[in-house]
Amino acid sequence: MRWRRIVASIVLSVVLGGCATSQQVSQPESGNDPIEGFNRGVYQFNEGLDTYALAPASRGWTRITTRGMRHRVENFFDNLESPGYILNDLLQGKPVQAGAQTVRFVVNSTVGIFGLFDPAQAWLGLKGRPEDFGQTLGVWGADDGPYVVVPLFGPSSGRDITRYPVAYYTNVLTYVTLDTLSFGTLTAVNIVNARARGERLARFRDESALDPYVFTRSAYRQYRQNQVYDGRPPADEDPYGEFFNAMEPDG
Repeated sequence: MRWRRIVASIVLSVVLGGCATSQQVSQPESGNDPIEGFNRGVYQFNEGLDTYALAPASRGWTRITTRGMRHRVENFFDNLESPGYILNDLLQGKPVQAGAQTVRFVVNSTVGIFGLFDPAQAWLGLKGRPEDFGQTLGVWGADDGPYVVVPLFGPSSGRDITRYPVAYYTNVLTYVTLDTLSFGTLTAVNIVNARARGERLARFRDESALDPYVFTRSAYRQYRQNQVYDGRPPADEDPYGEFFNAMEPDG
């Protein structure tokens, strides 16, 4: 789970860099970044890891898998995270959504063959709604705090760092793997698959961004704001909302 979170965040930094660049923001906000020098160094380290390890591995994975297979793998690991989504729905005072996510988890874990398929959405119209503890704190009114780039984990904030331990202890994978080898193997597959599905946006960011760090920082803030408000943030605080809702990673 630790390595899955590491790479998911790194992929997010690549994806969000591309998103923000596409909006042609000429003067991004400062991003409440009091340790920018340190953050930039960590950002470069994470980018190096992506360039020399994750990106080559993901391209190899793409060559030996189909788009449908990669989508099934994504479904499988997303289903394992469902207990965390349900918990955070309850903490945010969304019992109806928590109930729907519970039904979705049960249906996909059984009829959907451990989450490889998504009959809950196809048959019942129950879409996945990821929720994490950082979002929960935002719903409770907590400010996101200073921007932080975490070594290996990628973009975060003082508030959002709390989501990692909660996600770890509410993920089914934490409890079902029998040994370190099986845990590591499953996690590696998820890491590489997640990076492969973000390849198109990674290329777009690399080709377009003037300052990838600044755009990633600004877009991350807006992305998390969008999540806290369930896709309906105040209009004056959401210059990227429509773009985020429309953008999908390549399969």
